[in-house]
Amino acid sequence: MTSASPRPVLFDSHAHLVADDQVRYPRNPMQRAADAPYRPPGVIGRPGGHHGPNPINEVPDAVRVLQWMREENVDGIVAVQKRMIYRYDNSYILDSSDKYPELFSAVVILDAEDAGTPGLVRQYAKDHGLAGVRLFGGRRSDGSMPWLDSPNALKTWEVAQELGLVMDLEVLAQGGGGPSIPAIIALARRHPAIRLVLDHLLEPEMEEGEHFGLDERYETLAGESNIFFKFTSINLDICREAGIPAERVLRRAVDLYGADRIMWGSDIGTSSGTYKDMVQRFLDSAALLSAAELRAVAHDTGKRVFVKGGTRG
Repeated sequence: MTSASPRPVLFDSHAHLVADDQVRYPRNPMQRAADAPYRPPGVIGRPGGHHGPNPINEVPDAVRVLQWMREENVDGIVAVQKRMIYRYDNSYILDSSDKYPELFSAVVILDAEDAGTPGLVRQYAKDHGLAGVRLFGGRRSDGSMPWLDSPNALKTWEVAQELGLVMDLEVLAQGGGGPSIPAIIALARRHPAIRLVLDHLLEPEMEEGEHFGLDERYETLAGESNIFFKFTSINLDICREAGIPAERVLRRAVDLYGADRIMWGSDIGTSSGTYKDMVQRFLDSAALLSAAELRAVAHDTGKRVFVKGGTRG
């Protein structure tokens, strides 16, 4: 892909695709439960805060995303299933990955407790060059996720390890992702061939202290070489809403984990704003990084970690 853009070359590790064509790809939207964890204004399209009363939410159809990629000098994206729109029907991201195999890599979302999930992972890896898996299941009112390391979920972890796929985890819990860290470390050690990617820096409570929520619990993740982290527009939204300097958050994360374990993701399709704005906000947040660190976070880490078909497929 060529571009006249002055942007550095980028790789977007976290983009949601939503089709304009609702006949071929019917939507089946989910509603957030009344006891779901709180999301600040401006995140997932809620009006308010610095987004103002009319946040921008363009539909990220694959053709439209390809144009944005050309404009912003993005040479690949990880297409993460949009569960809030399609639930466990991964057809659109798989078809998009098949149609544009050099540009899109698919991360499907599947039910952790469904006995058919391990077989689907094998099928998707074989037929579509799957790059990774995101599991979901029931969430308790306190935000905990009993499915994370349940017996059924572990069967899918074993398939992902066998094929060398990414396991992509999102933790949406009151109190941030800190309480889930012991289970995550245990899973990473049990499956050393898996590259375990934690979305949105594992949701640290960035308002807390000079470490920006990346406290002693998060420091324990630093020694796990197969754990990686996405820095996304969700983190940037929270920084903007709370008046937190995003460049210091990213500097703290890079100091803690290294730029070779952190990757940028736009979160287009969930977070509000234009793609151009998301790219610029990320680049602004990288002001304290060296040129080499920026190359890693903006492109190289994500490109290296997400491998179509898996490293053993």
